[in-house]
Amino acid sequence: MAALALLEDIFNGQIRRERVFRDHSDFLAHDDDWLISRFRFPRAILLELCAELGPNLERQTVRSHALPVPLQVLTTLGFLATGSFQRELADRSGISQSGLSRAMPPVWDGIIRLSTRYITFPYDAGDQPNIKAQFAAIAGFPNVIGAIDCTHIAIKAPPEEEFAYVNRKHFHSINVQTICDAQMRLTNIVARWPGSTHDSYILTNSMVGMRLQAGRVRDGWLLGDSGYPLKTWLLSPLNNPQTDRERRYNDAHSRTRSVVERAIGQLKCRWRCLDRTGGMLLYRPDKVCRIILACGVLHNVAHRHGIPLGENSMRQDAARWTGFSTGGNIRDTGDAGLNGLWLLGWCGL
Repeated sequence: MAALALLEDIFNGQIRRERVFRDHSDFLAHDDDWLISRFRFPRAILLELCAELGPNLERQTVRSHALPVPLQVLTTLGFLATGSFQRELADRSGISQSGLSRAMPPVWDGIIRLSTRYITFPYDAGDQPNIKAQFAAIAGFPNVIGAIDCTHIAIKAPPEEEFAYVNRKHFHSINVQTICDAQMRLTNIVARWPGSTHDSYILTNSMVGMRLQAGRVRDGWLLGDSGYPLKTWLLSPLNNPQTDRERRYNDAHSRTRSVVERAIGQLKCRWRCLDRTGGMLLYRPDKVCRIILACGVLHNVAHRHGIPLGENSMRQDAARWTGFSTGGNIRDTGDAGLNGLWLLGWCGL
């Protein structure tokens, strides 16, 4: 009877249950190989990220067990690196699923705020010579300042305007524009358009596209696939090459532009939450866009510090990434292919 009375008192709230705190995992106690395999960075870089993000992640709480900044950062990186379910990650970290759900968005936003430091487009002439030389070393294509392509990131069907997110491959997605240099570092990433949006429309309405159209760069080209219209600052392949010069132009164009496809492959290989083979991101489109931007910044952080990808992951990715580049095949201007003939003389091909 006494036990029943005690249970009744607990149920009625007359006796408070004792709070049970789980021990938080100390991930940083592991070696660098273990950390890179799960969070994509060694200890030194993880500590640097924690220091940079810390001021925005330390919260005032009336409770005595606030989540430590390293736990917030590393658990979020673990999600981005694997795409695992929140409950599984939370259990490994020693926190609740709801706590992890609240912790991740501020970490994404903090990483995005670092974008001005890590993702910059070479508008200024002083930033371009090295980039042009590196692109020219690939296949002899001169004057290239970037390679552009779009890729689809799979999402669950949103409750509003669902049809707008269905892409040409018949799944729901965000269509993401990426521009990179010859070293596969991102110089621009745009993540805000539904999957049905055409690649060329995204470029036209992006800050980079508007600035290039306004003449911000006077001497340099982007290389895009046949889904982009020919412009004075963007070169696309010839539709039906007839001569050896035209075929050499297309070959050099393809070999040089392929660097952006490899960059997209690396992005999805390192941050598996973006890869469709692991399923889809089960978040609202606005949250998915924040996740994508955060992964873009982290991609460049890894490149700046020379963090390698595992060979097995690279081999698997090499067989997969070509299937997830959007590679649009519709032109905005019907005569762009014919007008492109003058490019052969400029490129010396």
